[in-house]
Amino acid sequence: MMLRILQGMVGLLLLAQASMANAVLTIEIIGAGEHQIPVSIVPFGGDEKIAQSINEVVTGDLQRSGLFRLVDPTGKSPHVPAEVSYPDWEVRGTEALAIGTVAAQGGRIEARFRLLDVVKQTELVGQAVSASENQIRAIGHRIADLIYEKLTGDKGVFSTRIAYVNRQGKKFSLIVADSDGYNEQVVLAQNEPIMSPAWSPDGSHLAYVSFETGHAVVYVQSLYTNRRVVLANFRGSNSAPAWSPDGKQMALVLTRDGSSQIYLVRPDGSDVRRITFSGAIDTEPHFSPDGQYLLFTSDRGGSPQIYRMPVKGGSTERLTFGEGSNFSPRHSPDGKNFVFAHLKNGRFYITTQAFQTGQMSLLTEGGWEKKPSFAPNGKLILFASEGRGRGILATVSSDGRVKQHMFTQSGDAREPVWGPYP
Repeated sequence: MMLRILQGMVGLLLLAQASMANAVLTIEIIGAGEHQIPVSIVPFGGDEKIAQSINEVVTGDLQRSGLFRLVDPTGKSPHVPAEVSYPDWEVRGTEALAIGTVAAQGGRIEARFRLLDVVKQTELVGQAVSASENQIRAIGHRIADLIYEKLTGDKGVFSTRIAYVNRQGKKFSLIVADSDGYNEQVVLAQNEPIMSPAWSPDGSHLAYVSFETGHAVVYVQSLYTNRRVVLANFRGSNSAPAWSPDGKQMALVLTRDGSSQIYLVRPDGSDVRRITFSGAIDTEPHFSPDGQYLLFTSDRGGSPQIYRMPVKGGSTERLTFGEGSNFSPRHSPDGKNFVFAHLKNGRFYITTQAFQTGQMSLLTEGGWEKKPSFAPNGKLILFASEGRGRGILATVSSDGRVKQHMFTQSGDAREPVWGPYP
């Protein structure tokens, strides 16, 4: 298969004026997929140090997914298809084989990568992935995405980013990191609370709530220039920003007219329009993938439950019933389900519900589990949890089989949200 050069990947991964560090999350994997695909990743030929770094990223990504069983390639080192003895790999139980070479020149690194089907003895994909020399991990993530996509049929999310708030004592930091916790970048650090980060659809901006002025104000900040603008600073509380899929409007919650109600506003703060009029507490809005509906939390029925309404106005539909309360709804990327935090008998559970059937599925064992958000491929859910006596991040697969605990080096991690595709 003809090799393609993928360039310009790294520009989207940089944040202007942001501090960087190594991994800030230690990841523990719990469980595995029902059917793991046996894959062998042969360390690439060429520069040994670069090859080792790429190999670590690729194998780490695939292991974290829970969908692959990595077959040890020790004793074998093919780098091009002509060097592959398929029967030798078949004896080891390998079904897919990744090989390649890396080279550094002129401040850039190019990895020529091939994924081979051992059973059919054919090439599944062959590409060249290029990036600047300080972005080796971006190359590894892209290769892992290609392997994931070709072997599962779903788009990979290893090259995406997450945002969360870390608290250490009185210091709050809004952090953006790679999906595996590396390349931590501090967007904002202060001694007042930061809440509810929300990604713009193109990943270029974050909206969030800051208490730096003494009350809740919503800001929108560029991740490229660090420039930020006030989105909402009305009397009372300004909170819970959410972007529409086209990025042309946002939903947020204001108390300027009394109780917490949902409003629409343009990303520059203009054209503020109220769209709920319940007199109860309406909060935590989230747009559907087609931009036509909003999910939100409301206690208009007596306890916090999940409701849905058309963005343009119309009748509101209650979606959750039964025992317990429900919070923080988020649509799945395909629009068929939504995820939320379900509170019952003092424990929070991460839960999904299908729009068509209304069937609820508990994905976690329960505890302090809040603020869920889907990965952009809909296969993983990121949420806030607790472990070792402090706040941590966690993920669970959409079928509940694979779980990860992600521990920061220090402090409490809160308010996580998964970013869009770069």
